[in-house]
Amino acid sequence: MAAKEKLEAVLNVALRVPSIMLLDVLYRWDVSSFFQQIQRSSLSNNPLFQYKYLALNMHYVGYILSVVLLTLPRQHLVQLYLYFLTALLLYAGHQISRDYVRSELESAYEGPMYLEPLSMNRFTTALIGQLVVCTLCSCVMKTKQIWLFSAHMLPLLARLCLVPLETIVIINKFAMIFTGLEVLYFLGSNLLVPYNLAKSAYRELVQVVEVYGLLALGMSLWNQLVVPVLFMVFWLVLFALQIYSYFSTRDQPASRERLLFLFLTSIAECCSTPYSLLGLVFTVSFVALGVLTLCKFYLQGYRAFMNDPAMNRGMTEGVTLLILAVQTGLIELQVVHRAFLLSIILFIVVASILQSMLEIADPIVLALGASRDKSLWKHFRAVSLCLFLLVFPAYMAYMICQFFHMDFWLLIIISSSILTSLQVLGTLFIYVLFMVEEFRKEPVENMDDVIYYVNGTYRLLEFLVALCVVAYGVSETIFGEWTVMGSMIIFIHSYYNVWLRAQLGWKSFLLRRDAVNKIKSLPIATKEQLERHNDICAICYQEKQDMKSAVITPCSHFFHAGCLKKWLYVQDTCPLCHCHLKNSSQLPGLGTEPAPQPPVAGAEQNIVLQEGPEPPDHETPPGPGAQEGSGDNSEYINRSSASREGDADPGDGPQIAEGEACPVASA
Repeated sequence: MAAKEKLEAVLNVALRVPSIMLLDVLYRWDVSSFFQQIQRSSLSNNPLFQYKYLALNMHYVGYILSVVLLTLPRQHLVQLYLYFLTALLLYAGHQISRDYVRSELESAYEGPMYLEPLSMNRFTTALIGQLVVCTLCSCVMKTKQIWLFSAHMLPLLARLCLVPLETIVIINKFAMIFTGLEVLYFLGSNLLVPYNLAKSAYRELVQVVEVYGLLALGMSLWNQLVVPVLFMVFWLVLFALQIYSYFSTRDQPASRERLLFLFLTSIAECCSTPYSLLGLVFTVSFVALGVLTLCKFYLQGYRAFMNDPAMNRGMTEGVTLLILAVQTGLIELQVVHRAFLLSIILFIVVASILQSMLEIADPIVLALGASRDKSLWKHFRAVSLCLFLLVFPAYMAYMICQFFHMDFWLLIIISSSILTSLQVLGTLFIYVLFMVEEFRKEPVENMDDVIYYVNGTYRLLEFLVALCVVAYGVSETIFGEWTVMGSMIIFIHSYYNVWLRAQLGWKSFLLRRDAVNKIKSLPIATKEQLERHNDICAICYQEKQDMKSAVITPCSHFFHAGCLKKWLYVQDTCPLCHCHLKNSSQLPGLGTEPAPQPPVAGAEQNIVLQEGPEPPDHETPPGPGAQEGSGDNSEYINRSSASREGDADPGDGPQIAEGEACPVASA
């Protein structure tokens, strides 16, 4: 059953490709030049070609037939192709009869065939061919009336009966006329089938639009026609034909530079119409999807498909190519100019694919560095991919600078590759810090600040590049040629790549500044208070002997300053009791009594009274990972949140469910 479904899916695509190729040919067809050529040729006296509007009508009829073939249901499309195949077989049968009659006339032998070996060989060969044609026609049309397809065997039967050769020629023409009449009768008996199909299709379309709307109708047609795969196969067929036509006319092998130019010119030849341009767009999307899938498989193996079955669909790269092609008027250029412009557009697309690969690799590499995984093969795959993403974009930028003159626009184009290499450097630097922290078995001072500065530097450079692109685009719009498409692209680029990035960066800066101010406003625990506290940090779960410094919240809870600062990047409440943490100017003062707080069950062991009797000598047992150090802060926070489940009042603030990642882990 699965094989049948796959075969139907293949047929659904393969049988619709000729209709798109016909649309592509009709778009390339210049009716005016065709009509002028006809007038210069011997067909100028033909009544069919004396009027230009007849050629225009043929042009429009071709469009209608192509759209009908494209939108027909699969079962009707298969039946139509079977009818067409039967017609081709009948034509082949009559061609065999015509060749046989011509050979007999050339031999001029009218005697019995068994007396002439050559005549007997010609007859046997023609008879076998005619029997094969009749059998195939009967099988295709699913009928046992094989005589319906045997009219082209009449010349062979006449020759077997020793009919004169001149009469055999007449019989051959009669067989052709008889077959033509059969075809006309079949077409006449099915004349109303297209009308009935169109009527039922219109009725179904109206019902779908009334019930579900136009959007649902469009999505249904998109899925039934498998538009992305259909256009991709169409473009690959065009590209293969272009490559074959080149090599079939060349005898000498081409050099490497010649092959690169051949590749670009072949792509340029295969995107000269809107249909072929859409085919290139979907082909690039599928190539990007394959590269990103291979990247994730290289990093994670088969777990990549289990954890993320949707994967990146690669549409970003395809849409980028389409926008750039429409904006630059790609299909209107000459082949050579189109090839050079395509080299720049494909450079941008490849840079986008590399950036997407980095977005996949970055969290995996950093998680691998912080997870204490000792598998050398995993580390090798992660580092090797990062090194590839470090070197290859720089090499691409170097190569394109060799072909084009360096100017501001080219600098903006290669800036994405340079930024990708810089971001990979930052990722490798953080990965090395994680590995150093793992070998030292103790946390690196100000690790969070280092990571923030590394990422902030890259984001700042990315923001400046986006700002330069917008400035250059605005200057080109004002002082150059103004277009609606260019203005829309500048507006979208300004909003998403400039305004939103600026807002996100400023918000991150304010959160960090407020967190630092709040940490500075909190009192630092003395040595005596730490000894009386005799407990661990509830965020990172370090062992009690490592609790050498801490800050005290207004609700009298002890935390490491760095751990609490990471928490405050996300929310400004106490991690244990969820009391709001205020700045020093808003604090009522820390006296001998703790600040009022809601009662929290099970949290008494974390509260320190600055005056009064000393609490009982007890300590909280360390978590299951307390002996492993503090390299992975998110692991500690998850354990802390799991141990506190049920302790805090649900009404006091947001709770962290068991198994849910704490927001601090993402900070």
